[in-house]
Amino acid sequence: MDSALSDPHNGSAEAGGPANGKTRPPSTPEGIALAYGSLLLMALLPIFFGALRSVRCARGKNASDMPETITSRDAARFPIVASCALLGLYLFFKIFSQEYINLLLSMYFFVLGILALSHTISPFMNKFFPVNFPNRQYQLLFTQGSGENKEEIINYEFDTKDLVCLGLSSIVGVWYLLRKHWIANNLFGLAFSLNGVELLHLNNVSTGCILLGGLFIYDVFWVFGTNVMVTVAKSFEAPIKRIFIALLLRFDISLKKNTHTYFYTSFAAYIFGLGLTIFIMHIFKHAQPALLYLVPACIGFPILVALAKGEVTEMFSYEESSPKDPAAVTESKEGTEASASKGLEKKEK
Repeated sequence: MDSALSDPHNGSAEAGGPANGKTRPPSTPEGIALAYGSLLLMALLPIFFGALRSVRCARGKNASDMPETITSRDAARFPIVASCALLGLYLFFKIFSQEYINLLLSMYFFVLGILALSHTISPFMNKFFPVNFPNRQYQLLFTQGSGENKEEIINYEFDTKDLVCLGLSSIVGVWYLLRKHWIANNLFGLAFSLNGVELLHLNNVSTGCILLGGLFIYDVFWVFGTNVMVTVAKSFEAPIKRIFIALLLRFDISLKKNTHTYFYTSFAAYIFGLGLTIFIMHIFKHAQPALLYLVPACIGFPILVALAKGEVTEMFSYEESSPKDPAAVTESKEGTEASASKGLEKKEK
């Protein structure tokens, strides 16, 4: 739903008309510049910092702390699932009162936003705690069954510092719930995006191409083919995609050349595509499917660089196995055991 960008001119969802039953004052050049600037900042910050954090997350030692990996099958199904969710929201807004639906969604994002924001600020807040801070460890554990059949449903470890971050995030959550202020809304949006880039990984470039290609068709169809995307975007009062660029950063690191060529290329391509989207929207005064411009840029630019450097094969053969995949875990154990055996043989010699 963040794909459809609406024109900020006229200060309302429709030119000269009310938005959500409230008439807004006409927009000014300064207001338009602020809106476009905020849009660029909101889009770029999660990509850059989320990609950096995704590298640290991928290097985690515990398999339970590792990110979820999106496979090609997941990527192919995602546009279908997204279309069903979008159409469902559209029908809900048409059938039920918009006020009650937004209240329900606000409560939903209030809870998720607090958790996402707390996870986002936790690494930064740790630097501000004094050395002698009384930090205690806690564990939230839910199990099912008993004895040998006992199965863990939730096993979450946290400490006092995490609780402080949760409290600070709750203040922002209450601010968002009561005022719907754009800063609180954007903080939640940033937290959702950053966590998505950090904790959701594509397993290879081909999967990224499948995902972006499917979303390209999804975005163009629902924006230009129907009024569904724009209607939901205007009615949906909740904070509002960027995993492919993080994958290219990890591919850069895997090349071990101490350069981030593909990451910076895809990042520049994203800026170019988003800028082109805003330019077209500004000229034609009509909502635009951002992926119509972002997908060709984000896929095309890195592939052109790979062609120029002769690294297309390396790019498409780069693979990230899921840490929760039993086969991957088995291979990892086998590799560790093989290394240990070689080490013992050398010592014996």
